[in-house]
Amino acid sequence: MTDFEILTRPTFCQWLHARVHRFSTFKLGIMKLCSTLGLVKLLCALQGTSAFASADVSGTLLPSNFSEKESSWRNYLGPGDAPKARRRRYISQTDISVILDYHNKVRSQVSPPAANMEYMVWDENLAKSAESWAAMCIWDHGPSYLLRFLGQNLSVRSGRYRNILQLVKPWYDEVKSYSFPYPRDCNPRCPLKCYGPVCTHYTQMVWATSNRIGCAIHTCHSMHVWGSTWQRAIYLVCNYSPKGNWIGEAPYKVGVPCSACPPSYGGACSNNQCFPRVTSNYLYWFK
Repeated sequence: MTDFEILTRPTFCQWLHARVHRFSTFKLGIMKLCSTLGLVKLLCALQGTSAFASADVSGTLLPSNFSEKESSWRNYLGPGDAPKARRRRYISQTDISVILDYHNKVRSQVSPPAANMEYMVWDENLAKSAESWAAMCIWDHGPSYLLRFLGQNLSVRSGRYRNILQLVKPWYDEVKSYSFPYPRDCNPRCPLKCYGPVCTHYTQMVWATSNRIGCAIHTCHSMHVWGSTWQRAIYLVCNYSPKGNWIGEAPYKVGVPCSACPPSYGGACSNNQCFPRVTSNYLYWFK
């Protein structure tokens, strides 16, 4: 007899009773088991069905309607992979919406108008990479191995803030120092001396092909910024993909809005931006 044989309830009880003399100490337990099985049989007979349980290789009892997809998921989870208790996320739902809406508003209103401006969506992987860097509390772009593929904007302020736009809006304000298609003077001599206008944060915001963004915000108890130490520094990191700010290139093509959208958009246009027919602009709140 194997674990996978299907036995009728009377046969199972007879088999147990045949061995009860060898295991007298378990007699009472066996009697209770057979009594329970007899009750199950009676209930099943009344309903016209047969009841049984199957066991997987790990010994976990699975319901008879357990799908193959669910089984694969459970087998994938090891003892150390059990879902963990939720913790405070690296950026709030409100802040995500504000950052994303503000970027798309700025991108839809560029001057001169853009012919190939793509609608920007949230990317959870970019947000996670931004979280890892923000937690380092280093006032510099990084990590270097990611910057070959991603664009990045940073912002920091000391003390509390009322709205995330207080950290994001200064990037847009650089438009005052920018002359399309190329900057006049946007190359300050940093970090030893920082003077002159900056505009590369703005150009990354409106880089037409940078259509995904992911950000994280972190409170650094102590952070070195431009040679001084800031206490309780609010650090915002936003990563962009595909990367923008390529030397010698304009951030977008000038023309009638949506007149030069990539073929993948199928001609869909919304608010002066190339809009995906099936948007991936979803927000994830679980980790």
